[in-house]
Amino acid sequence: MTETDDGARPPLTGTTVLEVGVFMAAPFAAMQLADLGARVIKVEDPRAGDPVRASGPFVGDESSPYLRLNRNKESVALDLKSEAGRRAFLALVETADVVVENLRPGAMARLGLDAAAVRAVNPRVVYASGSGWGQDGPLAPLPGLDIMAQARSGIMSITGTPGGEPVKVGVPVCDLVCGLYLALAVTAALRERDRTGVGQSIDVSLFEAGVSLAVWEAGRWFATGEVGGPLGSAHQSQAPYQAFRTADGWVTIGANTPNTWAGLCRTLGMDDALADDRYADATRRHALRAELQDLVESRTTARTTEDLLAALGAAGVPCAPINDHGQVFTDDHLHARRFFWDGAHPTLPPQRQLGSPMRMSASPAVRDHAGPPLGADTRTVLERAGVPADVVDAVAGPVVPAEPAPVAPGEGA
Repeated sequence: MTETDDGARPPLTGTTVLEVGVFMAAPFAAMQLADLGARVIKVEDPRAGDPVRASGPFVGDESSPYLRLNRNKESVALDLKSEAGRRAFLALVETADVVVENLRPGAMARLGLDAAAVRAVNPRVVYASGSGWGQDGPLAPLPGLDIMAQARSGIMSITGTPGGEPVKVGVPVCDLVCGLYLALAVTAALRERDRTGVGQSIDVSLFEAGVSLAVWEAGRWFATGEVGGPLGSAHQSQAPYQAFRTADGWVTIGANTPNTWAGLCRTLGMDDALADDRYADATRRHALRAELQDLVESRTTARTTEDLLAALGAAGVPCAPINDHGQVFTDDHLHARRFFWDGAHPTLPPQRQLGSPMRMSASPAVRDHAGPPLGADTRTVLERAGVPADVVDAVAGPVVPAEPAPVAPGEGA
């Protein structure tokens, strides 16, 4: 798709991306590029495809997560271990702009499809690799999944409640952030290629993606040598900034500026706290966070979540309920902003998609189709790229002429 419904051209229109992606990081990166208008050709093993295809729940025979993680892409089934599959891939490389892959470091080289092999065919290609630990270094050969990256990056050391068991972030945050960094680096490398005419290699790891998020933790450790720990929902250095109990649930409150602290105190009838010099700024309040939490909750537990949200909102105090995803996916605000959309599928009803948070006034994100069936676009993509017919037939199978429809009695000549 090169135009949105209103005729605007997405910013990456005319860019062709080959994705050799499994599970999360590379597919998520390529999904961002597809949303921005790139033609993304997802190359999958013809035997089973991306392992996410085996992950339930299922809609008909298709994986529901796959339908959403691989929207706006084309699926080409190639056995890259075969000579025909490798020839077909390199033929696609000739007209490609980007290769995105997240196989184990060295896997693409063993297939003869690493950055050097690809740029020998097309020196303009940007070759982006995602991995657990990076393409070099002592950890590079090890398998690395999101939970290992969350563990080694320190994220799990500060997630959860004090004294509790290790807890990871609920979403695969290292996988997803690695994917976002890959997409960002690709767009930057394409800009550089526009100037030089030559592509380059990109190396992003789940590990370093996770470490890059430790802004507050780095600020504390490099300044004081202090190592943080889990704080539940509380902020690392400011208060009040956390979840508080209410009469019927929870509410999150962030009153870390003079105005919002004053608004919180007046709304909750905490005039003494507002006048108390021990609570004069967010840093001093954080040092007394435990007693401040008790003080705030002595007020919030006497009121309902709905009542508190209304009162705090009127006072200009940042606050929000803690929604489950059933509430998120039916949220009035998201629907008013048309965040969700329905993607067409050749064998299923339209599939509801999460929208792109990238809203650009002149070149909006693509909203085209759900993740395709395995190999659905193999022949079309290869023929469009000018791949020799014998190679197309070797990987996609020969075209079988359609049998003529039976002639009913009394019809025909």
